[in-house]
Amino acid sequence: MPLTVNLRHLENDNLAMSGELPVAELDLDARDEMVRATQPLQYDLEIDVLDDSLLVQGSLQVTLDCQCVRCLKDFKFDLGLDPWTLHLPLAGEEAVSIKNDCVDLTPLVREDILLGFPQHPLCKMD
Repeated sequence: MPLTVNLRHLENDNLAMSGELPVAELDLDARDEMVRATQPLQYDLEIDVLDDSLLVQGSLQVTLDCQCVRCLKDFKFDLGLDPWTLHLPLAGEEAVSIKNDCVDLTPLVREDILLGFPQHPLCKMD
């Protein structure tokens, strides 16, 4: 199930969301043999409505299975985006897609997680 926000739940107050998102939902195909996502994404988010936009703040955490580019040893890499902030316009040219009063955050989370992947994973910096 994708990470969606129902706008009707935000009519009276902000919304807090936390939980896990299966890695299959994220579709993290990094095309990198050295970095693999096999664990679910942990999220803890607070969503507010600001005029004609959504403000999403919180944290994202996922553990990656990596292989060191130097010694080829397997190791775990904890990728944490904390704090994580996202501003989504609900109106105008750059408005986010709304389907059945819901906004899907999954593609936006995917993009930020992929940007956080290590480019050259090393088990030790030295």
